[in-house]
Amino acid sequence: MPIKVAIVGVGNFCSAFVQGLYYYKDAKEGEGALGVLNITLGKYHITDIEIVAAFDIDTRKVGKDLSVAIFAEPNNVPKFAEIPELHVIVHKCDPLGSTESALVEMIQVDNSESVDVKEVIRSSGAEIIINLLPSVAEKASKWWAQTAIETKCAFINPTPILIASDPYWSEEFYSSGCIVAGDDLMNQIGSTVLHKALINLFVQRGVHIDESYQLDIGGGSESLAAIDEKGYSKKRSVKTESVSSSVPYDVPLVAGSTDFVDFMKDIRASYFWVKGKCFAGQPVTLDIRLTLPDASAGVSVLLDIIRGVKIALDRNMTGALVEVSAYGFKHPPMQMSITSARQRFLNFVSEQETERS
Repeated sequence: MPIKVAIVGVGNFCSAFVQGLYYYKDAKEGEGALGVLNITLGKYHITDIEIVAAFDIDTRKVGKDLSVAIFAEPNNVPKFAEIPELHVIVHKCDPLGSTESALVEMIQVDNSESVDVKEVIRSSGAEIIINLLPSVAEKASKWWAQTAIETKCAFINPTPILIASDPYWSEEFYSSGCIVAGDDLMNQIGSTVLHKALINLFVQRGVHIDESYQLDIGGGSESLAAIDEKGYSKKRSVKTESVSSSVPYDVPLVAGSTDFVDFMKDIRASYFWVKGKCFAGQPVTLDIRLTLPDASAGVSVLLDIIRGVKIALDRNMTGALVEVSAYGFKHPPMQMSITSARQRFLNFVSEQETERS
């Protein structure tokens, strides 16, 4: 049975996501697949995910088949899979303030009229809306959250705009009989998940942490959005809070993006610093760098989230999904350790955990 999703924002992440669906189309359970967390989750294979609608505002993407639009500028994700014509046209939607940031230099806003978004979603049969807008698009993200409620769709929010973890929106989805999962997607091996793992290791091994930071630079559009005056402070606070939750005491800690370097394209470099004291108060310092493709780093996690949300839909659940959100996002409604979140998620998928938080 297909999992029908609508995509909002045909940027770099969307390009990596669409390519990933075809890259793993022949993957078989039990044989393993390089770089993917779960080929099958519950009864759903990766290829059960079907994109039935897409929305953007850039004239280089609007009106194009999604298979073409994902490679249009300013997207700069390398092509790693052959994509057939998808017969999904990218529709123009209202910008809703999405260009009020440093990203305005990258976007060529289409001058055609916006479509009736709700009608397109209803006619497409979409059951899940995935918000892949830039992290600075707060007004637009909240509009799409409301649209999900009004069209009776589940809403997945990979942006740092607080939706699933906001009590107001959580109650709105619950009272409307809809599902929400978020906020701020945690990459498969991104800076936040690695920073949390390092911090957890120090704490578990009895090392007292004195201070720590994790700083990102990159050349993708999200890196540019992250250092915008409004988006930067929000993104940094979300990442800092997520990592700080791994330390059982107060410690000076900062995590977030610091610079945009255009020639890096879809590459992000993350720098980690942890300073502490070990046995007999002796000093210990960790100083490392992680480099990886930015857009594709979170796709494997999103594939699991989509299927987790679908399982929740099958069970007629409503409101913010605790286990799915804690497993895949930096700022879920309930913070958990990486190990606990993963186990709770797997229990949720396999129906072993029946008591709801």
